This record gives sequence, structure tokens and C-alpha cells, in this order.
Amino acid sequence: MKQQETMLNTRTKDNSLNGFNEDEIGDDHIYTGLETPMKSDAFVMSDKEKKTKISDLFAQIMDVMGLDLTDDSLKGTPNRVAKMYIEEIFSGLNPDNKPKIALFENKYKYNQMLVEKNITFYSNCEHHFVPIIGQAHIAYVSSGKVIGLSKINRIVQYYAKRPQVQERLTNQIAMDLKSILDTDDIAVIIDAKHLCVSSRGVKDDASATVTSYYGGVFDKPHKIAELQNYLNK
Repeated sequence: MKQQETMLNTRTKDNSLNGFNEDEIGDDHIYTGLETPMKSDAFVMSDKEKKTKISDLFAQIMDVMGLDLTDDSLKGTPNRVAKMYIEEIFSGLNPDNKPKIALFENKYKYNQMLVEKNITFYSNCEHHFVPIIGQAHIAYVSSGKVIGLSKINRIVQYYAKRPQVQERLTNQIAMDLKSILDTDDIAVIIDAKHLCVSSRGVKDDASATVTSYYGGVFDKPHKIAELQNYLNK
């Protein structure tokens, strides 16, 4: 399978997508490009200021829904949600949280594929802000340098910890590994369940979504078959 990146219509002046309305964009999981959509002033506000503002706004949401914020079980919820958003589940939005990667010389002269499989991750759908739960499988062939195995997991987690679309997540991981390892020989496969599909809308709890990126030597049928053989063991 050749590398593919979904091509989408660009935004028009009325801030809509050609041929799609907002509900269709969300329900069909359409995304607008490789980069996570961010404001130019996204990091002018400190994390502390963001948590204070999110807490205030989330309290308003709870109030609108009719919840009693004086109840002992609920009164701390806005602060907990704000902390969770900034420090945990959306921490991958902040480039300061990108893992520091050290490269090492490939002294073993290992020139076959290295596969790190079954990397569990939790992300959130950018259309409904509900969880995406899945596993990533990463493979690469060294061009002379290698990275620690745990760093592969950390790269996956970094890009997962932001509002996401699975196709973008797949490509972001692949592009970063290509840059870090200075090689096109990268493969990324993601198998995930989207709660925006299983818990709302069509409410299909059985389906899962698989996306893949095959670059360099992996963009050949025999290498894809070899990789699949490793993953099925």
C-alpha cells in the first residue's frame, strides 16, 4: 500500500468546508491537514492562566446543564477537568512537552526492521472530545542511528495527547520519526476504537479503525507482508 494522506477541500472565506457542513465534518471524521489546527497566540497564556480560565468556563457549562456546584462531589470538578486538560490528556498541544530524543550509533550494525508493537495510547476525537483508545505499531530500518525503545512510545503518546483525527495522528508520528531518524524507512500502523462512533451517533461498539503509513523500503509488498507477520505473532 502506498503512502496516502487524505486530501481535503480548503477552508473558504465563510469558514466552512466546500461540500461539507459542520455536522458532516464531525460525523465523517474529516480533517483539514497534517498539522494540528492551532492559533498563532496559543501559548501567550501560561498553563496556570489556562487552567483558571478552563475551570471557570467548565463551571459555567455544568451550571447550564443544571448541576449543583455546591455539592461536595461536584464542586471540585471544574478544577479537576482544567488540570486534566492542560497537564494530561491535551498536554501534547504544548511543544515544550515534546520528548527529548537522544540518538545512538547503531553499533550492532543491525540493518533489518525493528518493530515496536502494541503501544497502547489514549487520545481524544477533535470533533466531539470523546476518547480514542488504540494501539500503535511502529517499525523502522536504521540509517546509522537508533533511538531508545521507550522513546518510540513517548513520541506516540505526545501526538496522541491532543484533540486528534486518526489519519493525522498516523502521519504526525511517521513524519517526526522520519525527521529524527533521518530515514524514509518508517512504518506506522494504528488500530483504534473511537467512542464518538461507539457511544454516540451510529453507536457501533464492534467496529475499529486501522490507518497506516508505509515509507521507503516498507512501501513494498514483501516488506509489508514481513511486517504483518511480525505483528501477528
